Amino acid sequence: MATTSFFDEQKEQSLIKARIVEKYFWAWAKVIIGTIKKLESESREVDPRIAYIDLFAGPGRYKDDSKSTPIKVLETGIYNPDMQNRLVTVFNDVDAENVSSLDEAINLISGIEDLKYKPKVFNHEVGENIVKTFNELKLVPTLFFVDPWGYKELSLKLINSVVKNWGCDCIFFFNYNRINMGLGNAAVEEHINALFGKIRADQVREQLKMLKPEERELTVVEAICEALKEMGGEYVLPFRFKHENGKRTSHHLIFVSKHVKGYAIMKDIMAKESSEQNQGVPSFEYNPATYRQPLLFEFYRPLDDLEEMLLDTFAGQTITMLEIYNQHHIGRHYISKNYKDALNNLEAKDKITVHPPANKRKKIKGEITFRDSAEVTFTPK
Repeated sequence: MATTSFFDEQKEQSLIKARIVEKYFWAWAKVIIGTIKKLESESREVDPRIAYIDLFAGPGRYKDDSKSTPIKVLETGIYNPDMQNRLVTVFNDVDAENVSSLDEAINLISGIEDLKYKPKVFNHEVGENIVKTFNELKLVPTLFFVDPWGYKELSLKLINSVVKNWGCDCIFFFNYNRINMGLGNAAVEEHINALFGKIRADQVREQLKMLKPEERELTVVEAICEALKEMGGEYVLPFRFKHENGKRTSHHLIFVSKHVKGYAIMKDIMAKESSEQNQGVPSFEYNPATYRQPLLFEFYRPLDDLEEMLLDTFAGQTITMLEIYNQHHIGRHYISKNYKDALNNLEAKDKITVHPPANKRKKIKGEITFRDSAEVTFTPK
Protein backbone atom coordinates (compact mmCIF):
# COMPACT_ATOMS: atom_id res chain seq x y z
CA MET A 1 0.00 0.00 0.00
CA ALA A 2 1.43 3.37 -0.95
CA THR A 3 1.83 5.63 2.07
CA THR A 4 4.33 8.25 0.95
CA SER A 5 1.86 10.90 -0.20
CA PHE A 6 -0.34 10.36 2.85
CA PHE A 7 2.51 11.41 5.14
CA ASP A 8 3.77 14.34 3.04
CA GLU A 9 1.95 16.87 5.22
CA GLN A 10 -0.69 16.81 7.91
CA LYS A 11 -3.80 18.17 6.25
CA GLU A 12 -6.76 19.39 8.27
CA GLN A 13 -8.69 16.13 8.06
CA SER A 14 -5.59 14.19 9.16
CA LEU A 15 -5.25 16.57 12.08
CA ILE A 16 -8.88 15.99 13.11
CA LYS A 17 -8.50 12.23 12.77
CA ALA A 18 -5.37 12.26 14.93
CA ARG A 19 -7.10 14.50 17.47
CA ILE A 20 -10.02 12.08 17.80
CA VAL A 21 -7.63 9.18 18.44
CA GLU A 22 -5.49 11.17 20.89
CA LYS A 23 -8.48 12.50 22.85
CA TYR A 24 -9.99 9.04 23.11
CA PHE A 25 -6.67 7.46 24.13
CA TRP A 26 -6.34 9.95 26.99
CA ALA A 27 -9.95 9.51 28.19
CA TRP A 28 -9.85 5.71 27.77
CA ALA A 29 -6.53 5.41 29.62
CA LYS A 30 -7.82 7.44 32.59
CA VAL A 31 -10.91 5.24 32.93
CA ILE A 32 -8.99 1.97 32.59
CA ILE A 33 -6.16 3.00 34.93
CA GLY A 34 -8.72 4.21 37.48
CA THR A 35 -10.39 0.79 37.41
CA ILE A 36 -7.05 -1.02 37.70
CA LYS A 37 -5.97 1.14 40.66
CA LYS A 38 -9.28 0.41 42.41
CA LEU A 39 -8.73 -3.32 41.97
CA GLU A 40 -5.14 -2.95 43.22
CA SER A 41 -6.37 -1.09 46.34
CA GLU A 42 -8.65 -4.06 47.05
CA SER A 43 -5.62 -6.38 46.82
CA ARG A 44 -7.16 -8.14 43.84
CA GLU A 45 -4.90 -9.76 41.27
CA VAL A 46 -4.78 -7.56 38.16
CA ASP A 47 -2.26 -6.86 35.40
CA PRO A 48 -1.20 -3.21 35.86
CA ARG A 49 -0.50 -2.59 32.18
CA ILE A 50 -2.47 -0.91 29.40
CA ALA A 51 -1.52 -1.00 25.71
CA TYR A 52 -1.75 0.99 22.49
CA ILE A 53 -1.30 -0.98 19.25
CA ASP A 54 -1.04 0.57 15.78
CA LEU A 55 -0.43 -1.85 12.92
CA PHE A 56 -0.25 0.86 10.25
CA ALA A 57 1.90 3.34 12.15
CA GLY A 58 3.70 5.25 9.39
CA PRO A 59 7.00 7.15 9.76
CA GLY A 60 6.30 8.98 13.04
CA ARG A 61 6.40 12.47 11.57
CA TYR A 62 4.95 14.04 8.46
CA LYS A 63 7.37 15.59 5.97
CA ASP A 64 6.41 19.02 7.31
CA ASP A 65 7.78 17.69 10.67
CA SER A 66 4.39 17.62 12.41
CA LYS A 67 3.94 14.68 14.80
CA SER A 68 1.80 11.68 13.90
CA THR A 69 -0.42 9.86 16.38
CA PRO A 70 2.19 7.31 17.63
CA ILE A 71 4.48 10.12 18.78
CA LYS A 72 1.66 11.99 20.50
CA VAL A 73 0.47 8.83 22.27
CA LEU A 74 3.99 8.22 23.58
CA GLU A 75 4.31 11.82 24.75
CA THR A 76 1.02 11.47 26.64
CA GLY A 77 2.42 8.39 28.36
CA ILE A 78 5.68 10.12 29.25
CA TYR A 79 4.07 13.16 30.84
CA ASN A 80 1.47 11.23 32.85
CA PRO A 81 2.90 9.57 35.99
CA ASP A 82 0.18 6.90 36.04
CA MET A 83 0.98 5.88 32.46
CA GLN A 84 4.79 5.91 32.69
CA ASN A 85 4.88 2.55 34.47
CA ARG A 86 1.87 1.00 32.74
CA LEU A 87 1.84 1.88 29.02
CA VAL A 88 2.93 -0.78 26.54
CA THR A 89 3.11 0.36 22.91
CA VAL A 90 3.37 -1.75 19.77
CA PHE A 91 3.82 -0.16 16.34
CA ASN A 92 4.06 -1.88 12.98
CA ASP A 93 4.37 -0.89 9.34
CA VAL A 94 4.90 -3.00 6.24
CA ASP A 95 7.15 -0.29 4.78
CA ALA A 96 10.75 -0.69 6.05
CA GLU A 97 11.51 3.00 5.48
CA ASN A 98 8.55 4.00 7.63
CA VAL A 99 9.73 1.67 10.38
CA SER A 100 13.23 3.15 10.31
CA SER A 101 11.85 6.69 10.39
CA LEU A 102 9.44 5.86 13.23
CA ASP A 103 12.23 4.28 15.26
CA GLU A 104 14.32 7.42 14.84
CA ALA A 105 11.39 9.72 15.74
CA ILE A 106 10.66 7.69 18.88
CA ASN A 107 14.28 7.80 20.04
CA LEU A 108 14.28 11.60 19.69
CA ILE A 109 11.28 12.08 22.02
CA SER A 110 12.34 13.91 25.15
CA GLY A 111 11.91 11.65 28.19
CA ILE A 112 11.28 8.46 26.19
CA GLU A 113 13.58 6.63 28.62
CA ASP A 114 11.10 7.40 31.43
CA LEU A 115 8.64 4.84 30.06
CA LYS A 116 8.97 1.53 31.88
CA TYR A 117 8.18 -0.41 28.71
CA LYS A 118 10.25 0.50 25.65
CA PRO A 119 8.09 0.96 22.52
CA LYS A 120 8.22 -2.01 20.17
CA VAL A 121 8.41 -1.31 16.44
CA PHE A 122 7.95 -4.10 13.87
CA ASN A 123 8.17 -4.46 10.11
CA HIS A 124 5.64 -7.22 9.35
CA GLU A 125 2.95 -7.98 6.83
CA VAL A 126 -0.12 -8.36 9.01
CA GLY A 127 -1.75 -11.68 8.32
CA GLU A 128 -3.35 -14.73 9.82
CA ASN A 129 -0.43 -15.26 12.19
CA ILE A 130 -1.25 -11.99 13.99
CA VAL A 131 -4.92 -12.91 14.27
CA LYS A 132 -3.98 -16.33 15.63
CA THR A 133 -1.65 -14.77 18.20
CA PHE A 134 -4.24 -12.26 19.40
CA ASN A 135 -6.94 -14.94 19.56
CA GLU A 136 -4.75 -17.10 21.79
CA LEU A 137 -3.76 -14.25 24.12
CA LYS A 138 -5.68 -12.65 26.93
CA LEU A 139 -4.71 -9.07 26.12
CA VAL A 140 -4.29 -6.33 28.69
CA PRO A 141 -6.69 -3.41 28.12
CA THR A 142 -5.73 -2.17 24.66
CA LEU A 143 -6.64 0.68 22.34
CA PHE A 144 -6.20 -0.67 18.84
CA PHE A 145 -5.94 1.23 15.56
CA VAL A 146 -6.18 -0.65 12.27
CA ASP A 147 -6.61 -0.03 8.54
CA PRO A 148 -9.02 -2.73 7.28
CA TRP A 149 -8.35 -2.40 3.56
CA GLY A 150 -4.63 -2.92 4.10
CA TYR A 151 -5.38 -6.21 5.84
CA LYS A 152 -7.99 -7.44 3.39
CA GLU A 153 -10.05 -10.40 4.54
CA LEU A 154 -8.48 -10.52 7.97
CA SER A 155 -9.56 -7.08 9.12
CA LEU A 156 -12.78 -7.97 10.94
CA LYS A 157 -11.24 -11.12 12.40
CA LEU A 158 -8.33 -9.01 13.55
CA ILE A 159 -10.59 -6.48 15.26
CA ASN A 160 -12.62 -9.19 16.98
CA SER A 161 -9.43 -10.91 18.18
CA VAL A 162 -8.66 -7.76 20.19
CA VAL A 163 -12.04 -6.36 21.33
CA LYS A 164 -12.97 -9.74 22.80
CA ASN A 165 -10.92 -8.85 25.89
CA TRP A 166 -11.90 -6.54 28.77
CA GLY A 167 -11.03 -2.87 28.26
CA CYS A 168 -10.09 -3.34 24.60
CA ASP A 169 -11.48 -0.88 22.03
CA CYS A 170 -10.73 -0.36 18.35
CA ILE A 171 -10.63 2.67 16.08
CA PHE A 172 -11.16 1.33 12.59
CA PHE A 173 -10.02 3.10 9.38
CA PHE A 174 -12.52 2.42 6.59
CA ASN A 175 -11.87 3.54 3.03
CA TYR A 176 -15.35 3.61 1.51
CA ASN A 177 -14.18 4.32 -2.05
CA ARG A 178 -11.96 1.24 -2.23
CA ILE A 179 -14.59 -1.00 -0.69
CA ASN A 180 -17.24 0.43 -3.04
CA MET A 181 -15.07 -0.41 -6.06
CA GLY A 182 -14.23 -3.83 -4.62
CA LEU A 183 -17.89 -4.80 -4.28
CA GLY A 184 -18.20 -4.88 -8.06
CA ASN A 185 -14.79 -6.43 -8.74
CA ALA A 186 -14.78 -10.22 -9.14
CA ALA A 187 -10.98 -10.29 -8.67
CA VAL A 188 -11.33 -9.28 -5.00
CA GLU A 189 -14.64 -11.03 -4.29
CA GLU A 190 -13.03 -13.32 -1.71
CA HIS A 191 -11.65 -10.37 0.27
CA ILE A 192 -14.96 -8.49 0.21
CA ASN A 193 -16.86 -11.62 1.27
CA ALA A 194 -14.50 -12.01 4.22
CA LEU A 195 -14.92 -8.35 5.16
CA PHE A 196 -18.73 -8.36 5.29
CA GLY A 197 -19.48 -12.06 5.46
CA LYS A 198 -20.54 -13.74 2.20
CA ILE A 199 -24.30 -13.53 2.80
CA ARG A 200 -24.17 -9.84 3.72
CA ALA A 201 -21.74 -9.06 0.87
CA ASP A 202 -24.13 -10.61 -1.65
CA GLN A 203 -27.04 -8.67 -0.17
CA VAL A 204 -25.09 -5.41 -0.40
CA ARG A 205 -24.16 -6.07 -4.04
CA GLU A 206 -27.84 -6.52 -4.88
CA GLN A 207 -28.90 -3.43 -2.94
CA LEU A 208 -26.29 -1.23 -4.61
CA LYS A 209 -27.65 -1.93 -8.10
CA MET A 210 -30.76 0.16 -7.39
CA LEU A 211 -29.25 2.98 -5.30
CA LYS A 212 -28.04 6.51 -5.95
CA PRO A 213 -24.38 7.32 -5.09
CA GLU A 214 -25.18 8.91 -1.70
CA GLU A 215 -27.35 5.95 -0.75
CA ARG A 216 -24.63 3.53 -1.82
CA GLU A 217 -22.25 4.97 0.74
CA LEU A 218 -24.72 4.81 3.60
CA THR A 219 -25.67 1.24 2.69
CA VAL A 220 -22.02 0.12 2.65
CA VAL A 221 -21.25 1.81 5.97
CA GLU A 222 -24.43 0.35 7.50
CA ALA A 223 -23.31 -3.12 6.40
CA ILE A 224 -19.83 -2.80 7.88
CA CYS A 225 -21.28 -1.52 11.17
CA GLU A 226 -23.64 -4.48 11.37
CA ALA A 227 -20.81 -6.90 10.52
CA LEU A 228 -18.69 -5.44 13.32
CA LYS A 229 -21.57 -5.77 15.79
CA GLU A 230 -22.14 -9.39 14.82
CA MET A 231 -18.46 -10.15 15.43
CA GLY A 232 -18.63 -8.91 19.01
CA GLY A 233 -18.31 -5.12 18.84
CA GLU A 234 -21.61 -4.32 20.54
CA TYR A 235 -21.18 -0.52 20.27
CA VAL A 236 -20.21 0.86 16.86
CA LEU A 237 -19.87 4.55 16.01
CA PRO A 238 -18.94 5.87 12.52
CA PHE A 239 -17.48 9.29 11.69
CA ARG A 240 -17.10 10.49 8.10
CA PHE A 241 -14.40 12.62 6.50
CA LYS A 242 -14.92 14.44 3.21
CA HIS A 243 -12.38 15.41 0.56
CA GLU A 244 -11.12 18.98 0.68
CA ASN A 245 -13.73 20.10 -1.88
CA GLY A 246 -16.41 18.91 0.55
CA LYS A 247 -18.31 16.98 -2.13
CA ARG A 248 -17.04 13.41 -1.81
CA THR A 249 -16.19 11.15 1.09
CA SER A 250 -12.52 10.34 1.60
CA HIS A 251 -12.85 7.81 4.43
CA HIS A 252 -14.49 6.97 7.74
CA LEU A 253 -13.27 6.30 11.24
CA ILE A 254 -15.35 3.61 12.87
CA PHE A 255 -15.14 3.10 16.62
CA VAL A 256 -15.82 -0.37 18.04
CA SER A 257 -16.29 -1.23 21.72
CA LYS A 258 -17.97 -3.77 23.96
CA HIS A 259 -18.65 -1.21 26.68
CA VAL A 260 -21.22 1.58 26.69
CA LYS A 261 -18.94 3.95 28.65
CA GLY A 262 -16.35 3.94 25.86
CA TYR A 263 -19.14 4.52 23.33
CA ALA A 264 -20.42 7.54 25.28
CA ILE A 265 -16.93 9.03 25.64
CA MET A 266 -16.17 8.64 21.94
CA LYS A 267 -19.56 10.08 20.99
CA ASP A 268 -18.77 13.28 22.93
CA ILE A 269 -15.32 13.50 21.30
CA MET A 270 -16.66 13.00 17.77
CA ALA A 271 -19.49 15.45 18.45
CA LYS A 272 -17.00 18.20 19.28
CA GLU A 273 -15.02 17.47 16.11
CA SER A 274 -18.13 17.59 13.89
CA SER A 275 -18.11 20.46 11.42
CA GLU A 276 -21.89 21.04 11.60
CA GLN A 277 -24.77 20.81 14.05
CA ASN A 278 -28.54 20.78 13.58
CA GLN A 279 -30.30 22.32 16.62
CA GLY A 280 -27.19 21.46 18.62
CA VAL A 281 -27.21 17.82 17.46
CA PRO A 282 -23.79 16.97 15.97
CA SER A 283 -23.58 15.88 12.33
CA PHE A 284 -20.75 13.36 12.65
CA GLU A 285 -20.08 14.49 9.06
CA TYR A 286 -22.88 12.42 7.53
CA ASN A 287 -25.56 13.37 5.04
CA PRO A 288 -29.09 12.35 6.04
CA ALA A 289 -29.68 8.62 5.74
CA THR A 290 -32.91 7.01 4.65
CA TYR A 291 -35.13 4.26 6.00
CA ARG A 292 -33.00 1.80 3.99
CA GLN A 293 -30.25 2.23 6.58
CA PRO A 294 -32.03 1.87 9.96
CA LEU A 295 -28.87 1.95 12.07
CA LEU A 296 -27.65 5.16 10.49
CA PHE A 297 -31.11 6.68 10.08
CA GLU A 298 -31.43 7.09 13.85
CA PHE A 299 -28.35 9.33 13.77
CA TYR A 300 -29.87 12.12 11.73
CA ARG A 301 -32.97 13.18 13.68
CA PRO A 302 -32.70 16.70 15.22
CA LEU A 303 -33.77 18.02 18.61
CA ASP A 304 -37.48 18.38 17.75
CA ASP A 305 -37.61 14.68 16.99
CA LEU A 306 -35.83 13.89 20.25
CA GLU A 307 -38.55 15.69 22.24
CA GLU A 308 -41.28 13.63 20.57
CA MET A 309 -39.33 10.39 21.04
CA LEU A 310 -38.88 11.06 24.76
CA LEU A 311 -42.57 11.79 25.29
CA ASP A 312 -43.46 8.55 23.52
CA THR A 313 -40.76 6.30 25.01
CA PHE A 314 -41.08 7.36 28.65
CA ALA A 315 -44.82 8.10 28.84
CA GLY A 316 -46.16 7.58 32.38
CA GLN A 317 -42.72 7.14 33.94
CA THR A 318 -40.79 9.07 36.58
CA ILE A 319 -37.10 8.73 35.77
CA THR A 320 -33.83 10.63 36.22
CA MET A 321 -32.08 12.48 33.43
CA LEU A 322 -29.12 10.07 33.59
CA GLU A 323 -31.39 7.05 33.30
CA ILE A 324 -33.13 8.62 30.29
CA TYR A 325 -29.78 9.19 28.59
CA ASN A 326 -28.42 5.71 29.34
CA GLN A 327 -31.56 3.98 28.08
CA HIS A 328 -32.03 6.04 24.93
CA HIS A 329 -28.79 7.33 23.36
CA ILE A 330 -27.30 4.10 21.98
CA GLY A 331 -27.34 4.13 18.17
CA ARG A 332 -28.30 7.81 18.01
CA HIS A 333 -26.28 10.97 17.49
CA TYR A 334 -27.63 12.67 20.58
CA ILE A 335 -25.23 13.57 23.37
CA SER A 336 -26.04 14.30 27.02
CA LYS A 337 -26.45 18.04 26.39
CA ASN A 338 -29.06 17.36 23.69
CA TYR A 339 -31.18 15.41 26.19
CA LYS A 340 -30.93 18.20 28.76
CA ASP A 341 -31.91 20.79 26.13
CA ALA A 342 -34.87 18.69 25.00
CA LEU A 343 -36.07 18.18 28.58
CA ASN A 344 -35.75 21.89 29.33
CA ASN A 345 -37.83 22.61 26.23
CA LEU A 346 -40.49 20.07 27.22
CA GLU A 347 -40.65 21.49 30.73
CA ALA A 348 -41.13 25.02 29.34
CA LYS A 349 -44.01 23.67 27.22
CA ASP A 350 -45.58 22.05 30.33
CA LYS A 351 -45.31 18.60 28.75
CA ILE A 352 -43.29 17.17 31.64
CA THR A 353 -42.65 18.05 35.29
CA VAL A 354 -39.15 18.15 36.73
CA HIS A 355 -37.87 17.98 40.30
CA PRO A 356 -36.34 20.36 41.14
CA PRO A 357 -38.32 22.69 38.82
CA ALA A 358 -36.74 25.29 36.52
CA ASN A 359 -37.22 28.17 38.98
CA LYS A 360 -35.15 26.26 41.56
CA ARG A 361 -32.28 25.47 39.22
CA LYS A 362 -29.24 27.62 38.47
CA LYS A 363 -28.65 29.51 35.25
CA ILE A 364 -25.26 29.44 33.54
CA LYS A 365 -24.75 31.92 30.69
CA GLY A 366 -28.50 32.39 30.53
CA GLU A 367 -29.29 28.67 30.23
CA ILE A 368 -31.15 26.72 32.91
CA THR A 369 -29.03 23.85 34.19
CA PHE A 370 -30.29 20.28 34.26
CA ARG A 371 -28.53 17.84 36.61
CA ASP A 372 -28.12 14.16 35.84
CA SER A 373 -29.98 13.42 39.08
CA ALA A 374 -33.04 15.58 38.21
CA GLU A 375 -36.27 13.54 38.25
CA VAL A 376 -38.54 13.82 35.24
CA THR A 377 -42.20 12.80 35.24
CA PHE A 378 -43.82 12.14 31.87
CA THR A 379 -47.58 12.22 31.51
CA PRO A 380 -49.29 8.98 30.42
CA LYS A 381 -50.32 8.64 26.79
